[in-house]
Amino acid sequence: MTIIDDQGRPEPPVAAGEAATLLGFLDYQRATLEWKCAGLDAEGLNAKTAASTVTLGGLLKHMTCVEDSWFSHSLHGQDRQPPWNTVDWEAHPDWDFHSAAGDSAAELRARWQDAVGRSRSLVAQALAGGGLDSLARRTWPDGQAPSLRWILCHMIEEYARHNGHADLLRESVDGSTGE
Repeated sequence: MTIIDDQGRPEPPVAAGEAATLLGFLDYQRATLEWKCAGLDAEGLNAKTAASTVTLGGLLKHMTCVEDSWFSHSLHGQDRQPPWNTVDWEAHPDWDFHSAAGDSAAELRARWQDAVGRSRSLVAQALAGGGLDSLARRTWPDGQAPSLRWILCHMIEEYARHNGHADLLRESVDGSTGE
């Protein structure tokens, strides 16, 4: 039985296997970003705070890119899909963050939700095929390949770090606070 908290987030299981626990924490962090961006229009998603150029919309687009990069491109070795395959990442390493200002709130949310759905399916395939020890098909420059376990832990860390940014950004937009 999944317990949903007051913000609509699924609580990670308290006593489950390793894969279910990791996936539970990843889904909790995904739901936290979704909560922090909920109900905002393009203006709210493009609001900045302090000296940073980071926006909630930029975080959504970045995490869409990160989902696709780790699960589609790295884990399963699939080619990068639009728009990621058209970006000169060396010239524009923060393109995903900055280009979000040209996207509507609905586009940003839909692309992120689609990426999360693809990621869930790709993780399920990897779990069925080799479990958490499955290695990514794309290797690092030194020839090492991260395991699915490593990728899931990294994704939890990535969301948790950016959710801290999202807390500050959301509070600057409309005063909403929480966790």
